[in-house]
Amino acid sequence: MAGRETMVPRLQTLFGQEIIPALSKKFGYQNVMEVPKLDKIVINVGVGEAIQNAKALDSAVENIAKISGQRPTITRAKKSISNFKLRAGMAIGCRVTLRRARMYEFLDRLINVATPRVRDFRGLSTKSFDGHGNYSVGLTEQVIFPEIDYEKVDWVHGMDITIVTTARTDEEALELLRAFGMPFRA
Repeated sequence: MAGRETMVPRLQTLFGQEIIPALSKKFGYQNVMEVPKLDKIVINVGVGEAIQNAKALDSAVENIAKISGQRPTITRAKKSISNFKLRAGMAIGCRVTLRRARMYEFLDRLINVATPRVRDFRGLSTKSFDGHGNYSVGLTEQVIFPEIDYEKVDWVHGMDITIVTTARTDEEALELLRAFGMPFRA
């Protein structure tokens, strides 16, 4: 692809120029490779309605593809559960894993565009870390993303977003995400 310039996402530039020096100073890292960084972002959607209605899953796949810029993979049930009329192997959701530039672009849109559009938003909880430096947040509706046209939405579905970092502790991961501008509660 000679002659084609690649755009570096805003948050990736911010990470290299401001966040690495700030975290190195705060935690006393000797080497740049010690500084925690974003590894990947996983967006997961469970569509329980897909058991009775296959179009609900198609709608979720289409919406996640618009939001992430990447085609999601279909997730299937591992076990049969008769009370839910669920058989092993049935398609019940979708997920997408974002890395590199797409990851930074999605995080930028999540922080600066999507979360401010949440009704009665007071900030994200700082208690959603898993003890190993990864952060998960659940959103109740996909229409907070500008890529989704509210008029064309058939089913409103939520999604789980997991931000995986290389941080060893939750404190380091919290500071990393705060430096990116993640809107945590005070």
